[in-house]
Amino acid sequence: MSSAISISSPTPASSASPSEQLSYARQIISMEARALDSVASRLDEAFCRAVDLIYRCTGSVIVSGIGKAGLIGQKLAATMASTGSRSHFLHPAEAIHGDLGRIHRDDVVLMLSQSGETEEVVRLLPSINRIGSALVAVTGRPKSRLAVAATAVIDLGPLQEACSLGLAPSTSTTAMLAVGDALALVVSRMRDFSREDFAKFHPGGSLGRQLARVDDYMRPLAECRLADCHHTLREVLAEAKLPARRTGAIMVVDRDGRLRGLFTDSDLARLFEQRRDERLDGPIRGVMTKNPTHVPQGSMMPDAVAIMAERGFSELPVVDTVGKPVGILDITDIVAMYPESRAREEAQSWNGAENSGRFAMGAAHASHSPIGSTQPSNSSHISRPKNPALLKLHSRDDEGT
Repeated sequence: MSSAISISSPTPASSASPSEQLSYARQIISMEARALDSVASRLDEAFCRAVDLIYRCTGSVIVSGIGKAGLIGQKLAATMASTGSRSHFLHPAEAIHGDLGRIHRDDVVLMLSQSGETEEVVRLLPSINRIGSALVAVTGRPKSRLAVAATAVIDLGPLQEACSLGLAPSTSTTAMLAVGDALALVVSRMRDFSREDFAKFHPGGSLGRQLARVDDYMRPLAECRLADCHHTLREVLAEAKLPARRTGAIMVVDRDGRLRGLFTDSDLARLFEQRRDERLDGPIRGVMTKNPTHVPQGSMMPDAVAIMAERGFSELPVVDTVGKPVGILDITDIVAMYPESRAREEAQSWNGAENSGRFAMGAAHASHSPIGSTQPSNSSHISRPKNPALLKLHSRDDEGT
């Protein structure tokens, strides 16, 4: 099946109207989209052989190609590496000057070449054969020298480049990219590559924040304020001091060290505002928020941030499997995760994570309150935006916890 589609010759650029520019752009995109449909329909058992070779590969997937195909190859190597298949890019010109030493017989070589006759690519074929690596060819010519030498050939079929001259790699490189992505993602699915696996390879940037765990951002127990629930509030305030920057909440525990309550700076301020100073000499358990909302150690950061944003919390305790505090999430630390210039973009990503339903709200600790249980309110609730990136606009002092 040919994807050849004629593109009408546009008006010279110097006189093309905006509507003509848009018309030409849409023709290009439509042409490439139809080419992808054509390539998808051509996939056959050869694609499955290539998938099997990569899936069973005990070495690395070595991706190679020259020119625009090489640039696509670099992207595909990165995609495979981040989705569970160890992969590296090898430049054909560098390969013949010593970098062939990067290839081992346990590797699979994924070679990209629309013509299958590119000189730099063809020169590598005897060496790859001598090394003994499996060779997967992605090409538009199934009878080319590359295809003949390959263990598996993914035939792109006849493709017409989208440029008006029919020369600049465009449709062909789009097809290579799509086929390469398909290889990487099919193999990734076969490996049962999980969200947690993905997080291991993406610790930085927006993806890293979406895939981070609360353990990475919480303040550890040594930096938290703890109090025994049997102590008076005055005793707690006198004892719960830290040399470092303090959090805005005190986690209250029982004699077994399990979390039983939370007392915040806002709670203290309200006692003074309401002239209830006598409660300073009563047990803290009488003024704390009992059975506060918390998250288990190892929870995903977006889920915790979603809870804080939805409920207007400034602090969120993190507990272990028996309900003992291991740390606390503080709003001031979370704000630092959002560079001002990217707040809106990343907040949209957080909201998407919030709606994914990954956080199991119904789980419970032994002899402990349900995770995510509704926290009794002992403080006024101020309406907050659900967008976590906008939490930076609200200080701890005027929030309920």
